Amino acid sequence: MSGCGGKVVLPVAQTVVGTLPKTTAPTGNAAAGKTTFSSSGCNACHTFKPAGAVGKIGPDLDNLKAYASKAGQPLDQFVQTSITDPNAYIAPGFKSGVMPTLPLTPAQVADLVAFLTKSP
Repeated sequence: MSGCGGKVVLPVAQTVVGTLPKTTAPTGNAAAGKTTFSSSGCNACHTFKPAGAVGKIGPDLDNLKAYASKAGQPLDQFVQTSITDPNAYIAPGFKSGVMPTLPLTPAQVADLVAFLTKSP
């Protein structure tokens, strides 16, 4: 590339010493997630034993580990994506466009992820 004054400048590789800082997702509160699960209407469409939910419109959330495995994703990531981008992965036997994108804050999403992944 030609810079100021016609000088040619080439990129030079440099050795980086140390580690990059790790970014972490917000840590959720499972108890708050249970409240959000009910107040957002998740229990109307999904079955999830820890919430006492028996909805049949959406996938059975007691099977989240199996769905995440089929999608080839870690459980936490799969659940977060399923909440924030419901059509990213559609469980077999279900149709896209049924689950709405919920107006949740990042903290509420983290709470739901904690509740759905940490519940017995």
